[in-house]
Amino acid sequence: MTLRTLAPDDKIEITLNLNGRPVRTEVGPSTTLLDLLRNQLGLTGTKKGCDHGQCGACTVLIEGQRINACLKLAVMMDGREITTIEGLAQGDDLHPLQRAFIERDAFQCGYCTPGQICSAVALLAEGHAHDREEIRELMSGNICRCGAYPNIVDAIEDVMGQRQGYIREAAE
Repeated sequence: MTLRTLAPDDKIEITLNLNGRPVRTEVGPSTTLLDLLRNQLGLTGTKKGCDHGQCGACTVLIEGQRINACLKLAVMMDGREITTIEGLAQGDDLHPLQRAFIERDAFQCGYCTPGQICSAVALLAEGHAHDREEIRELMSGNICRCGAYPNIVDAIEDVMGQRQGYIREAAE
């Protein structure tokens, strides 16, 4: 095996499973996942906020786990399954959290909303939140500059309750 140093202009071919579809592309060695999604692939739902992993605006799901896309190099995502806000809806049928955010008016400017929703999808899948306080704590990595937190928690709680109700009904 021969090792060589990559130059900043070198390109590396990677393949992703992006929103349920295979995508093959070339990226530079320092390209972040966020820049790949937004600049190369045109998926602008994922937002660039602080670019330091502190605000959560760039949250996407990597194999179901919430990750700040600004902190991951695209080359590290080769072969991985990535879901962005664009991949949550099934055609015209919105994801339950997308519907709940609309119904609860859980966004004001909407800038952080894609990251908030992706983070909430993972939060519900993790199953660690059982009440409003736990939702607040587990969503603390996603900052809303407009202060729509109560409505965001309401939306997440609505979907969490629907799922618990479904489980309770199925168990009866």
